[in-house]
Amino acid sequence: MTHATPQPAHPGFWRRCVFSQDHKVVGIQYAITGLLFLLFGFVLMMIMRWQLAHPGQPIPVIGGWLGPSRVAQGIMLPEFYNALGAMHGTIMVFLGVVPLSVGGFGNFLVPLQIGAPDMAFPKLNMASYWFYAAGGVIMLASFFVPGGAAQSGWTSYPPLAIINQGGQTYWLVGMLFLITSSLLGSVNVITTIVQMRAPGLTFMRLPFFVWAQLVANFLLLLAFPPLEAAAVFQLMDRLAGTSFFLPTGLVVSGKVLGNAGGGNPLLWQHLFWFLAHPEVYVLILPAMGIVAEIIANNTRKPLFGYRAKVYAVLTIGFLSFAVWAHHMYITGMGTTMSSFFQTTTIIISVPSIVILTCLFLSLWGGSIRFTTPMLFALAFLPMFGLGGLTGLPLGMAPPALHLHDTYYVIAHFHYIVAPGTIFALFAGIYYWYPKATGRRMNEVLGKIHFVGTFICMNLIFMPMFIQGLAGMNRRLYDGGAQYALNHEVLGLHVLISRSAWVMGLVQLVFIVNFFWSLRSGARVGDNPWEATTLEWAAASPPGHGNFATAPAVYRGPYEYSVPGATRDFTPQFQADVV
Repeated sequence: MTHATPQPAHPGFWRRCVFSQDHKVVGIQYAITGLLFLLFGFVLMMIMRWQLAHPGQPIPVIGGWLGPSRVAQGIMLPEFYNALGAMHGTIMVFLGVVPLSVGGFGNFLVPLQIGAPDMAFPKLNMASYWFYAAGGVIMLASFFVPGGAAQSGWTSYPPLAIINQGGQTYWLVGMLFLITSSLLGSVNVITTIVQMRAPGLTFMRLPFFVWAQLVANFLLLLAFPPLEAAAVFQLMDRLAGTSFFLPTGLVVSGKVLGNAGGGNPLLWQHLFWFLAHPEVYVLILPAMGIVAEIIANNTRKPLFGYRAKVYAVLTIGFLSFAVWAHHMYITGMGTTMSSFFQTTTIIISVPSIVILTCLFLSLWGGSIRFTTPMLFALAFLPMFGLGGLTGLPLGMAPPALHLHDTYYVIAHFHYIVAPGTIFALFAGIYYWYPKATGRRMNEVLGKIHFVGTFICMNLIFMPMFIQGLAGMNRRLYDGGAQYALNHEVLGLHVLISRSAWVMGLVQLVFIVNFFWSLRSGARVGDNPWEATTLEWAAASPPGHGNFATAPAVYRGPYEYSVPGATRDFTPQFQADVV
């Protein structure tokens, strides 16, 4: 049975590059768009950092370009600062990291790694990308409406998000498009993995990356619908006069709001975090899968504890739906409920530790090749470990009451997502770039990019732990200068901001390397890394249908340094010699 949709023999530009149904093109579209959104979200943060490091000072160079609704005499207005914070978080999570890790890497690699010619539903795949692109455009359009972009944080908490006059409506409509995109994509990935594996590819022969994608897409499929319903309710509160999230007697500007009554703002928080905490694992599980592939290849030995990691990732997927309210201790929940969520939060850390420990143990006794992707993968391990370790106090109610909404929370989350997930994504780009393009990225430029990014990442986020422990709130327009308790750690804003600006310059090395290598990178064969998984049986880059002949699988995914073998790698697709 042929699952892939037939394509014209010579499709035109629009069918081949824009409205393509080929999973590889869709994956590259997701990846490029996601990288552009990551860059834009990073730029928003760099503008914010000027206000934090030099509050009340005119923004140099670009201050005059931002317009009188955003700056006054070059000085950032508080409303614009709030919009930058809200849109930075929204763009980096919902338009950057998730689309790149699940939409980009997932679309491109999952069919290749399971030996399938394409996704199960190619038209659905194309539609998922264009829903995502439309959602991104709507979100960006909010910067140009009266009142500016959304100003209620990336969490869009009511009642502020409902009474705010800025672009919050655009934020909600854009989120509906993004959620629809994720639901279409997750159904596609799950069906593809379950139904379209090559002969011999049993579930326990799947690469760990595929397991991570499978669980991450189940999380998207199950957790996003509640937030989609909540977004519709909040949209109705803004536009139709309902009060799903507006409590009785709400006073705005000295007057009781007429349509408020009977709603509950905490209901939004429950619906949002029921999605947003599984979303954290949607961010991190594909990153773990990428790192596992790269570590196995660059240590030239099988992954330690493959089955343990599989069971751990399944456990994470199950438990991630039982921990959301640890974001809500400050709302005044009773001790019984807080005890339950404290317990589940500590329990879910165990399978994460199992995966991280197995990855560390995989290094033992290996013949390690310190390639650029391996450097990023190695850096992921302690950075994610630090992010997870610092999350334990936030999972316990007593310290969380002190640390809630401080810079400590920013530091913890960003160690998970920035030097954690984004390092893994950089590793994956360097590792699979030859498969996607037929050329290898420059190793010297790659290592310069790694060293600069690693140093700057830690100079940005490590001082935030100190600020947070000192009690500095994370949403202050002047960086906390108005409070005496912050004065001893206020100077760290300058170090953090300068490190962020330097890291922005370092990313130019990656951008140059990425585009220069498209034309001038060293050409490679089908399997330049001497790897064992199925994607390396395809040409570089793969053609339509992926494989010249349908592949079959004869062994597990990580048969490196097999005793008695003539080479130090034995691919899954290599038949046994009798």
